[in-house]
Amino acid sequence: MADIKFHGNPVHSVGTLPEVGSTAPDFEVTGTDLSPVKLSDFAGQKIVLNIFPSVDTGVCANSVRAFNEKAAGLEGTTVLCISRDLPFALGRFCGAEGIDNVVVASDFRTDLGEKYGVTFTDGPLEGLLSRSVVVIDTDGKVVYTQQVEETTTEPDYDEALAALS
Repeated sequence: MADIKFHGNPVHSVGTLPEVGSTAPDFEVTGTDLSPVKLSDFAGQKIVLNIFPSVDTGVCANSVRAFNEKAAGLEGTTVLCISRDLPFALGRFCGAEGIDNVVVASDFRTDLGEKYGVTFTDGPLEGLLSRSVVVIDTDGKVVYTQQVEETTTEPDYDEALAALS
């Protein structure tokens, strides 16, 4: 269980992020067209998992926008943005924002949050995913993780992207 904060108040997640050096757990989430999206679909690529509570909040929307902008120049890398928002909400946001350099998917009916230890167990966001970044190399190994200590702040984009090299 991780100790994190939401507006300065302690909240917890179901576990901890996978350890650096471990094999990233496979998962299946739901794409905006309701098709399955699996980690294994991106085998052989570098992957950035941008995990967040809801695209309908300012900080979460900013993280999707920032990774979309930064992903435009990342060769051989997929940025996968995941929340428990419905796939329709994610698709609506991306369409309205012109987001097309990242893949967005929903964990609304699967267990990525539990496999990656990021589902909130208490507080106002209970059941949603905590703001986290996991970077996975071409061999499927975790090379960087960050579970943002204060949920209302953005992740460290530069550090996450530096882990890709």
